[in-house]
Amino acid sequence: MFFQRPALKSAHIALMDIDETRLEESHIVVRKLMDSVGANGEISCHRDRKTALQGADFVVVAFQIGGYEPCTVTDFAVCKRHGLEQTIADTLGPGGIMRALRTIPHLWAICDDMTEVCPDATMLNYVNPMAMNTWAMYARYPHIKQVGLCHSVQGTAEELARDLDLDPADLRYRCAGINHMAFYLSLEKKLADGSYVSIYPDLLQAYADGRAPKPNLHGNPRCENIVRYEILKKLGYFVTESSEHFAEYTPWFIKPAAMTFSLAIKCRWMNTLNAASSNWPTGIRSWRAISAGSALR
Repeated sequence: MFFQRPALKSAHIALMDIDETRLEESHIVVRKLMDSVGANGEISCHRDRKTALQGADFVVVAFQIGGYEPCTVTDFAVCKRHGLEQTIADTLGPGGIMRALRTIPHLWAICDDMTEVCPDATMLNYVNPMAMNTWAMYARYPHIKQVGLCHSVQGTAEELARDLDLDPADLRYRCAGINHMAFYLSLEKKLADGSYVSIYPDLLQAYADGRAPKPNLHGNPRCENIVRYEILKKLGYFVTESSEHFAEYTPWFIKPAAMTFSLAIKCRWMNTLNAASSNWPTGIRSWRAISAGSALR
C-alpha cells in the first residue's frame, strides 16, 4: 500500500473531484487507509484542480469522463445496433476510440495546469484507453513526465496463486508486454529449500482437471478466466488482462454466440454497474465504521 512506504507516511494527499459527495467519500476512504497503517500525513480536499496541484510531486489521475450513463451505455448500444459485440470497450475498437475522444481533452487540460503549477511532477495515469491517452499527452506535452499504470499484473498473480492454493507472497514472476496484454514470461513458486519452480505445469493440469479457474476473487462480477486458460494452452504463457478484455482483442472468442456462451464471456460494464449500484452505499457505511488502527482486508 502507498502509505506503507516510510517516505510517504507523512505525505500530503490533495484530493480533487468535481462531485462534492464523491470527494467526501474519497476523503473517508483515504483517511481510513492511512489510519490502518499508522500514517500521519495531511489530507486536503479541493474542487479546484490548480489549487490541488500546488506543489505536487505526483499527480494520480483516475476518472471516467461521461460516466456509465450516458456515455458507456451509448458506446455499447450503438456498436451492438451495427452488429459489433463488445465486452469492455475501453481499450480499442469503436468503444475505446469514443472513450479516448471524450477523455483526451480533459487530460490535456490537466497537463496545461501541471505545466503552470507543478511542471516537475510525474503523472501516474490510471485512465483508459491507456495507450491512446498516454500517446495523446506525449504528442502535445512531451515535457510532462507521465506513466500509464494498470493493476492487472499483481492482481492476476494473486488469482493464479489462489487457483493453486498458494500464498501469493511465494510467487515470483517476470512479465513483459503492452498495457492490457502482457504475459508472464516466467511464473514460479518458492519451494521449501528456497529454490523456485515454474507453476505453468500445475496451472495446465488444474485447468485440465477442472480445478481451475476457481470462482471469482473478491466477488468480482466479471467472467471466469476460461479465455485466459485457453490462451495459456495455445501459447504457453498466461496473459495479465481479464478474459473479457482479451476476448475483445482477438477475432475468435466473442463470436459466434454459442462460443461466447460456452466460455462464459460477459459484458464487464453491465455486471460491474449492477454490483456497484447495490454495493457502493453499503461500502461507504463500512468505511465510516472502521476504527483507527483496525486491520483492513
